[in-house]
Amino acid sequence: MTHPILTATSLMDEALKAVADTNPAFMPTADKGEALKELARIESRVAELRMRILADAADLAADTGARDAAGWFADATHTRFEDARADLRLAAALERRWQSLGAAVREGRVNTAQSRVIVRALDALPDEVPQDVLGAAEAALIDHAARFAPKQLAHIGRHVLTVVAPDLVDEAEGRRLAALEAEARRRTRLTLRRLGNGTTRISGVLPDAVATRLATYLEAHANPRRDLDLAADDTVGADALAHLPYPRRLGEAFCQLLERLDPKRLPVHGGDATTLIITIPFATLKAELGAAEILGAGTIPSDPDADACAGEAITAAQARRLACNAQLIPAVLGGDSEILDLGRSQRLFTAAQRRALLLRDRTCRAERCDIPGTWAEAHHWIPWLEGGLTDLDDGVLLCAHHHHRVHDPAHCVERLPNGDVRFARRT
Repeated sequence: MTHPILTATSLMDEALKAVADTNPAFMPTADKGEALKELARIESRVAELRMRILADAADLAADTGARDAAGWFADATHTRFEDARADLRLAAALERRWQSLGAAVREGRVNTAQSRVIVRALDALPDEVPQDVLGAAEAALIDHAARFAPKQLAHIGRHVLTVVAPDLVDEAEGRRLAALEAEARRRTRLTLRRLGNGTTRISGVLPDAVATRLATYLEAHANPRRDLDLAADDTVGADALAHLPYPRRLGEAFCQLLERLDPKRLPVHGGDATTLIITIPFATLKAELGAAEILGAGTIPSDPDADACAGEAITAAQARRLACNAQLIPAVLGGDSEILDLGRSQRLFTAAQRRALLLRDRTCRAERCDIPGTWAEAHHWIPWLEGGLTDLDDGVLLCAHHHHRVHDPAHCVERLPNGDVRFARRT
């Protein structure tokens, strides 16, 4: 005896054959609209029947060795495996948990696209929501499906508790937002990588609140009505700013934002407020053409295919412009400098001395250590308590690891002619 479902599929097939050669061009306008709505409803009901069978087709996978029913279906019908898995997940949800929704899809009151949105909204509700409230939320979304498309239903679904259980909203929403914020912090990342063509790619994932704050700051600088100083391209005037592509405007705004930060409000970094040091020979500084270097650039990794030094050099003109900015320190080689030697008048190295040590050492001076000097600590070769001087000749930059090791009696320390420090375990 033929199964009723197979009988129904046979009848549907015969019905479709009967209209296979019918030209819809000659249908009255009203009939076209009615036919399209009915076909969409029937198509959704057929899809629900197919998914209902799929949910109970584990025996097919077992007989053929497929991973699951979705795998068997995708192979047998030559469809996308991802679509089959999505259908299987939806079918399982409608059969095992959201049965009222499944009945609505079966009856043609909710289409499959709407049902996917409703299932996502219901599954996203907090675990502690009572069962009766879940049932009310399911019923409310089924009712809304008669009037709203999937996009609007998704928005309603995010706030369905406000309608069916307003007393639970504040507590549940607070927990949901706290979980989202914790997850956002866990996912927060920022990477900088030299591309070797004078630019650095910045990629990151930020919490929404932080990203919104950054966007607000950038918009303030990217506003085309502002008289921005476009440092990267001085041929572009303020009047032309409005015609620049939006990503370019945000990039220029980011450069402006960094240059206008107040260094006095930044954290201490390497014994000094966060500061860049520009090194340039005095003769080059006066010349129209020439090159300078920014210390600290080596902390940014380079693309494997890029020049390792790319991005560290700047023009003399750029150096002159940056030297006008208070948070950028010009170290003019051959020119006047700050007082760097304090003798016994002070125990700790000053900010000026730290900058000089960074200018000289660049990195931790332990042999084969490349920890940036901005992350290193200033070490007295002769301890201050033993009469050592707080002078450059008595100072060296060492990372935290090697600074601890230099005070470890289990190791001996040797100063090499090139200024590096070599460690060896005592025997």
